[in-house]
Amino acid sequence: MKKGKIIVVLGPTSSGKSDLAVELAKKFNGEIISADSRQVYKGLDIGSGKITKKEMQKIPHYLLDVVSPKSVFTIAQFKKNTDKIIRDILKKGKTPIIAGGTGFYIQSIVDNIVLPEVKPNLKLRKELAKKSVDELANILKKMDKNRAGEIDLKNPRRLIRAIEIATELGKVPKLSTNSNPVAVGGEYDVLQIGIKTDDDILKERIAKRFEKRVKAGIVKEAEDLHKNGLSWKRMKEIGLAHKYISLHLQGKMTKDEMIENSIREEWQYAKRQKTWFKRDKRIEWFGLEEKNKIFAKTKKFLK
Repeated sequence: MKKGKIIVVLGPTSSGKSDLAVELAKKFNGEIISADSRQVYKGLDIGSGKITKKEMQKIPHYLLDVVSPKSVFTIAQFKKNTDKIIRDILKKGKTPIIAGGTGFYIQSIVDNIVLPEVKPNLKLRKELAKKSVDELANILKKMDKNRAGEIDLKNPRRLIRAIEIATELGKVPKLSTNSNPVAVGGEYDVLQIGIKTDDDILKERIAKRFEKRVKAGIVKEAEDLHKNGLSWKRMKEIGLAHKYISLHLQGKMTKDEMIENSIREEWQYAKRQKTWFKRDKRIEWFGLEEKNKIFAKTKKFLK
């Protein structure tokens, strides 16, 4: 039986993934699945840099606005939803295009990772929430060195979840990786397109993009979410700029400090994304000025 084919468009924050994915979808009869761990949340539009209706150019997009930001959307939920959406898109004779920057989301599909079903341990979470990111990283390293080598060690939510799984199962089960450059768990063929970015240009784009978000009302959006029951604690967990916006709204930080800290945090995140993607040698990297090469590569892959 002929394998279904999937395209992945990935890269750090502000690199231009969403626009490129739309161009590819228009050119190659595609539909887009978002692989962004914050764009799944309703009401977090400006805050997560969610693509607008106009920017979508009538291309169907999935896994945007899926759950309330009060609840946590897990990697297992992402995998389950995405597997189903991929099958549905392929059934229509269209091309599934996964676009985003959340490395573990993308890897779960590309390597068809089977994720453990472990229920939240609220008592343990409460204890771990009091600890610093470095303390959490050390706990995980002692419990499960392998998982500590694969995870974003600066992401407290991911660290807590990994510790939770390791506590329940003794260790986080080995995440299978497929050495075949184009096979996804044996089920699909995948082309991973990475957007190459120059650090100085990316830094500038992140700063400009965040300042645009401030003008578009990112603070008001966060304030409205809080009024609708999103706690300051949960806003901090959502991370990146929201950590500082919540402090600003509580009067603990000036607007200028919030902007400065948020831009720095986004840049640190972009560096972590680059490090994560660098490990996957199957990714084919292109600059945005090389669109003709990207289109030619895609066309050849889909033949």
